[in-house]
Amino acid sequence: MSTDFVTWRERFERLRANKLFETAVIVIIVFSALLIGAKTYEETSRFQRWLLMLDVAVTIFFLVEILIRMAAERRLRDFFRKGWNVFDFLIVTASLIPMDDSEMVLLARLLRIFRVLRLISMIPELRMLITALFKSIPRMGYVALLMFIIFYIYGAIGSFLFASVDEKLWGNISLAMLTLFQVATFESWATAVLYPAMEHYPYAWIYFLTFIFLNAFVFLNMMIGIVLDVMQKESLAIELESGEGEAAELHGLRDDVHSMRDQLDRMEAALASRHGAPEVDKSGQG
Repeated sequence: MSTDFVTWRERFERLRANKLFETAVIVIIVFSALLIGAKTYEETSRFQRWLLMLDVAVTIFFLVEILIRMAAERRLRDFFRKGWNVFDFLIVTASLIPMDDSEMVLLARLLRIFRVLRLISMIPELRMLITALFKSIPRMGYVALLMFIIFYIYGAIGSFLFASVDEKLWGNISLAMLTLFQVATFESWATAVLYPAMEHYPYAWIYFLTFIFLNAFVFLNMMIGIVLDVMQKESLAIELESGEGEAAELHGLRDDVHSMRDQLDRMEAALASRHGAPEVDKSGQG
């Protein structure tokens, strides 16, 4: 490997780690999002040429930025080993579709919208949130399955009891489950669902309140608890990886304690062998 290549790679690596460079990338990402939003207004049609030039400039900036990040790696395959790098590469590559082709202009606009998602890969806190969300999905799936079972049971009961009240809401189990979803979201559930049912069945409030209690207070809090638990674990993992924060300090103290304990054991063994005294069995078995 030539010296010039190593020198340029180190320069690119320093540029990639530079906070001003990262801030500039974030600003351009936000600017590209505003640029896409500006194109949705009819008032900006007379600036179409300028907007197209700005879009080309943003695309070139993203292309140069991704090339800098690739050049900063020791080996090119190291760049693609990180999922967020692959994510950025795909978004930047997709945005290279030209806007002047009438057949591809809709696809190009849709793909350019996704450039906003690059904020996730640039901001560590957002990466932690997304990672925690994906890791929470398996555990949340069981809660969702339990919610479906409760929806199904209550939907069947509701279709049996309230079909005569309103066929459009309770005519069959699928309509009843959709109605219960409206109740779970508190979207006009009292006036549109509860009160008409209570006109025929005065004790219908028991049915609805128990359903709301299970979904709004039990299952929803279970979902939130799962996400918070995973987020806490991800935060601890990031602190340990970066060596900063309370978790990293506790981990360092624990390592120091283990190291000191090993040193004390070696000192006791050395003293025991020097004085000819038998080594104390620390297991308490004599």
